[in-house]
This record gives sequence, structure tokens and C-alpha cells, in this order.
Amino acid sequence: MSRTLQMVFRNTDGRNVTVSVADAREDLLAAEVETVMTNILGRNIFSTSGGALAEAVRAQVVSREVETLVEF
Repeated sequence: MSRTLQMVFRNTDGRNVTVSVADAREDLLAAEVETVMTNILGRNIFSTSGGALAEAVRAQVVSREVETLVEF
């Protein structure tokens, strides 16, 4: 099963921007993600077409399981 961490921010235009990290750890803690999101905002390292990231909105882990039925 693949796990992707999605960190959602709002930019200065008020639009949501998602930063995704593939292969998120199973033991990932909310406090760790919150710290990373705060650091991203504090360092202003991403710029979008709608301006800089202005605030954190949410973080979520998306799990995906693929079952191959037939392979040629």
C-alpha cells in the first residue's frame, strides 16, 4: 500500500495549494507534520501563481492499495 502525505496551504490569493510527499512513514506524528508546515511557512520557500503560502489549512495521509488482476 502506498501512502502520500498531503500538506494543504492557502496562498495570498486565498487558493489552496497542496504539497505532497510520497512514501509517508507509517509512524508519522501530527506534531511532526505541524512542525514541518510551520517551517515551510516561516521560511517562505514556495511561491505559487497566487502568491506566497500564507497559512496552513490541513494535513492528511492518503493510502492507496493496488491489486493487479492480470499482468501480461
